[in-house]
Amino acid sequence: MEKQIRALAETIWRYHRMNHSLARADGILVLCSHDLVVAERGAQLFLEGWAPLLIFSGGLGTITSRFWTEPEADRFAEIAVDMGVPREQIIIENKSTNTGENIMFTKQLLAARQITPRTLILVQKPYMERRTYATCKQLWPEVDIMVTSPQESFDEYLDQHSCRELTSEDIVSIMVGDLQRIRMYPAKGFQMHQDIPDDVWAAYEELVGAGYDNHLIK
Repeated sequence: MEKQIRALAETIWRYHRMNHSLARADGILVLCSHDLVVAERGAQLFLEGWAPLLIFSGGLGTITSRFWTEPEADRFAEIAVDMGVPREQIIIENKSTNTGENIMFTKQLLAARQITPRTLILVQKPYMERRTYATCKQLWPEVDIMVTSPQESFDEYLDQHSCRELTSEDIVSIMVGDLQRIRMYPAKGFQMHQDIPDDVWAAYEELVGAGYDNHLIK
């Protein structure tokens, strides 16, 4: 990847990450995807005692439906069990196909089980922390949330991301698409509004101009 492209992408990466400090919570909600490292992060937080309940949410989304047949949440849960998480302390929601459904379907599933969390740790890909936060604050405002992700640098993530089917260029295109959604989705009621600094939006425009537009809403 060209040095200038990498620098622009890292500007967007830094904006997407929220760097929340964690505190003990009622549950850990892992928003599933193609990135299996996220499953490991959620399981590790559970094993460290940050919450007594581990929830995996995800069916098959736009990306994973291209190369998986098993729901994301089921695959993530097996990783957690292999790491030592008791199966009886895992809840699986495996029908959702996007971030909004992750939140709403999980909320409905927990309500049906008479579980009413006051605090949640959300676990997501590094470049989806901010959009996950904004979505949850919009759709589940009564819950206090913290957002975290695998603790990797931008270079480490690009060089070692866990989905072999995606290239570094694919990841940058997804990051660009997520930034567009942060700007567009509040008007649709999907997310709370968040300011986007001028330098971040300028990086977005340069990357779109350079062809990193495969995941934009047309």
